[in-house]
This record gives sequence, C-alpha cells and structure tokens, in this order.
Amino acid sequence: MNKKSISNANLNGKKVIVRCDFNVPISYDGFIVDDRRITEALPTIKFLVQQGARVILCSHFGRPHGKVQCKLSLEPVAIRLNQYFENSVKFVKDVIGTSACKVSKNLENGEICLLENLRFEIGEEKNEDSFAKSLASLAEVYVNDAFGACHREHASIVGVPKFLPSYFGFLVQKEIKEMSEVIKNPKRPFVSILGGSKVSDKIGVIKNLIDKVDTFIIGGGMAYTFMNALGYSVGDSICEKDRLELARDIMEKTKEKGVRFLLPVDNKVGKEYSPETEFKVVGADKIPNGWQGLDIGPRTCEIFSNEIKNAGTIVWNGPMGVSEWDNFSQGTFSVARAVAESESASIVGGGDSAVAIKKIECESKITHISTGGGASLMFLEGIELPGIKAISDRPFAKF
Repeated sequence: MNKKSISNANLNGKKVIVRCDFNVPISYDGFIVDDRRITEALPTIKFLVQQGARVILCSHFGRPHGKVQCKLSLEPVAIRLNQYFENSVKFVKDVIGTSACKVSKNLENGEICLLENLRFEIGEEKNEDSFAKSLASLAEVYVNDAFGACHREHASIVGVPKFLPSYFGFLVQKEIKEMSEVIKNPKRPFVSILGGSKVSDKIGVIKNLIDKVDTFIIGGGMAYTFMNALGYSVGDSICEKDRLELARDIMEKTKEKGVRFLLPVDNKVGKEYSPETEFKVVGADKIPNGWQGLDIGPRTCEIFSNEIKNAGTIVWNGPMGVSEWDNFSQGTFSVARAVAESESASIVGGGDSAVAIKKIECESKITHISTGGGASLMFLEGIELPGIKAISDRPFAKF
C-alpha cells in the first residue's frame, strides 16, 4: 500500500480532491456532537496544504437520497474545519455545479474548499460514471481518506479513481495497518466481543475469526438468538427464528475448535421497548413471556469483564444492550471499562462501542478506535473493501 500513499506523490500545485468521512453526529439545533471523524482527517489535510496542493474536500452526510435537504448540509462541518484552519476553508454550496467548478479552478496553492453533501447528487449512491467523471474533472489527483465509507460502491469511492491518479490518505492507511496487525499477529488470548441486534449482521465476522480467536463474547440483541437456539425461553426479546440452525452450527463449530463461546448468564429485561419501562434482572434461561432482554445482567458483566481483563488482544464491535438508554447502558459501559483497563492490544469498532469509550473518557487507553462501522466489520470478515480495491494498483482512464 505504501506506493499508493500520498507521502509518495508529487502534489505541489495540483488540485487534489479528498474523499473524507465527515458523517458526524449533529444535534437537533445543528451543532456537531462529536468531531472525531473531522479531527482524524486533519493529518491528511494538513499534509496536503504543506505540500502546496489545492485541496478540494468532499463527503457524504446522512441519507438525503439525491435531494437537497438543508438539515443535511455540510455547512456545520465547514464551520468546524475553519476552527482548525483559521477560517481559511471555503464552503461551496454545490457539488459539481457552477460554484464548485469556479471555486476549485481558482484555488491557490495550499488553499482548501469543502463541497456540499455528495449525496445531494443522485449519481453518488447510484455510482453513475457521469457523476464520477464530473467530480473527477474538478481535480488532477484523488485521495481516499474515508475509511468509514470504503465498503460503499459509490461514485466518490470507486468511480473517481477510474479517472484520476489515486492515493490513500493517512487515516485509511492507519485503519488498515492497525487492524491488519491485530488480526494477523494477535497476542493471546485473543478475545472477540460482538454485540448489536442481529446475528445476521455478524455472521461473516464470526466465520472469519473462528479459526483465529480464543474466545467469543456475545451480547446485545444477537445473544437472544443463540440463547433460543439452546432451548432457552427469550420472551419477547429480539430473535431471528430463521437463524436458529445457523446459531447452533456456529456454537458447535466453536466447541469443536476449542473456542470459548460466552453468552449472558443473566439479563436485564423490560416490560416494553422504552427507556422508562419497568425492568428487572432474570436468569438467561428465565426470560418470561411479555418481557424482553434490553441489557446483560450484573453477573454477566462480571464474567465478561474478567475474561476481557485477561485478554492479550481484543476486537470489540457492538453494544451489549440499548446503550443509549441509561437504564440499559450498564452492560456496554462495563465492557468499555474492562477493555480500557486491560493491558491488551485493543481495536474498537465504530458506533455505540466507540461512543461508550468516549463517554468514560478512556480513548487514550485503546490501541485503535475505528472510524468505520460497516467498513470495519467487512474488514474483519476478510473481505477486500471496494474503496481499497479501487485504488490498489489500478490504472486510471484519462479524460
């Protein structure tokens, strides 16, 4: 990958379009709640500025489905970027229109602009060649620094590299390096913690890691499918009935390979799916009808935490319960604290897992917090990400 690094490119005076992932959480009144995806892109942007490149930043935000929506404008991102670049970032209110063409054409060496939300254009998610070509025409070089979007076959990810010399930014390089090293040479014991709602979302990860890990820790909604496959009553908990045979097969294979497979021994259950619902703690095999599992219980927190603290390598993706609700967040936070307190090499996937680490202010104790949710999952499945494949050793077609 080194030969495709921007550090090996001659960028002075070149117009460089940088695909970033600025899909940051924004409050109802339009303020950025967490700007980590912005700060993670700063090393690449600052390097390009120092090299005298003319920098054109672009990103998606939300799901406008090809329609302009004011609430999904990237203007708040431009405002935040200007706090890091002394008000020198120009915000462009279109993507491939008159303004984008004019601003990109008139950029001076070391100047930066940010295009409007790529997904305001219907051709982005449809990966239309015509849109990719128009976007590419704004620049002379393409840089992908959007690891969180590298699993998408969208025009700005896989289309633009067809038309421009293309390179990886520092964030993408760091993501691939950190995760590759952990997966290829893990310090033992190697523990994979998987949560979230569905087994189907994590099948690929489990199958790819089953020959690599020493222990799987399973929590979140997906645990109830495994518990039901064991014959346990799960009440009204989320359960993929069409995945029960698969769940049994997975548990049998882990047993054959000597891999520990830890499921909750108790659960915090609620009367209904609501943050204020009545709740109680019951054994994992005793969830009554009319109740649903919304978090792991205290005994499970202790068992999981002890396993985690003794790990040599940890990969964590997915919450243990409905972690955004105070009454059902204890499981996720207990796991977060255990991961932070361990002496292991640790990789934490995007989304709720990363939010939990941030809330307990232990980010510095984690080896690597990925900016990609779906992308990191696909990587852990052993699948080559479309955004990586699009650049690696690919020749480009000139206009």
